[in-house]
This record gives sequence, structure tokens and C-alpha cells, in this order.
Amino acid sequence: MAVPVSKKILLALVLISGALLIAAAPPSAFAPDAAVTCTPPPDAAVPAVAHAIAPDPAQQVLIEYVSRRFLVASAITERMVGAAHRAAEEVGLDPLLVLAVIAVESRFNPIAESGMGAKGLMQIIPRWHLDKLRAAGGEDAVFDPEANIQVGARILQEYVYRTGTLEAGLQQYNGASRDSNAYYSQRVMAERERLEQVMRARGLTLVAGSQGS
Repeated sequence: MAVPVSKKILLALVLISGALLIAAAPPSAFAPDAAVTCTPPPDAAVPAVAHAIAPDPAQQVLIEYVSRRFLVASAITERMVGAAHRAAEEVGLDPLLVLAVIAVESRFNPIAESGMGAKGLMQIIPRWHLDKLRAAGGEDAVFDPEANIQVGARILQEYVYRTGTLEAGLQQYNGASRDSNAYYSQRVMAERERLEQVMRARGLTLVAGSQGS
């Protein structure tokens, strides 16, 4: 179909005007090259990514065992095992002993609560240990896994020191100092032995702190 002359002239004017506008536009008006938009400048700061310290092989074995046996999510178990090791090291106890107490007291349930008012992983009775809980963040910290383990380990260490033996310290922790059969202490030590056997089966050992005499 033939295009009228007037329309040809109008089209030509539009094209010429567009070319002039493009030629007059500043460089910033053009879209940048794709490679430039995807690649940051060499001196651009890259945000740092925080990485949690990975558990060592012995801790990893414990995490897998506890998670499987007590039906606790691996991520939560990793946090508990790590907290037990840090707390034990801080007060000079055996990490396996702390984990054994948690297993016996609460079966690794961070919101466990007894009829006597004992709460959390290591079944701390807040009214008897308010000073330690306040130092760890307040009474509500009893349900925080790390705070509970930290406070529980310190209580146990004090009892062991006060009574002079690990067995007596464990019995006092359980409020069973008059039990001549030391039933609670035996349960904890049997649990500790079970945890150690799990590691030995994998050819691993754990460097433990002092645990009293």
C-alpha cells in the first residue's frame, strides 16, 4: 500500500527528532552494560557471614546419638551439647557428666517441669537459685537451654565442692543426700558411661575437665 507523501515527511521528522534526542542525552541516561550491573566494583565491601563453630567429631557423635535416642531435632541437640561442653569447661566438670545429668533429669526436654517446681534441662528450682538465674538473665532464663545448663553446671560444681565427692554432690543435686544407696548418682554415672561407650565405639575420646574426687 502506498504511503502518502505527507505521512512520509511526518515519519522522517519523527525519526530525525528521536535521533537528535538520543545524541543529546547524557551517558547516565543509557542502561548500563549487563556485566557492570552484575559485578560489584573491586573495592565494594562484602557483608560478612557469621558462621557457627562446627562441633568437633566427638561432639558430633554425641549430637547424633542424643538426637536419635531422645527424639530431639539435630539443631537443638547441637546447641545443648555445645552448651554442656562450654559450661563444664567453665566450672571444671566433665562434659559427659553434665550431659548425663540432663539425660536423667529431663531427657533433653528444655521445657520440662516437675511437680516440685524444678524446671528446664537440668531441673533447676528457681526459688533456690534466684541469684544465679538473675546473673544469667532473670528467672525466665530457666527455660533457655544455654542459661539452664550454665546455671545447673555451676550448682552441681558447688555441691561437689561442698560435699567433697562426686557421688555426694550428685545426691545433693537431686535432693537425696540421705539415700544411702546413692541411687541417683548411680543412674547419672551409668548414663555417663553409656555416652562414653558411644564415643569409644567410634574410636573417639573426650578431653574432660576435673570432676571432683
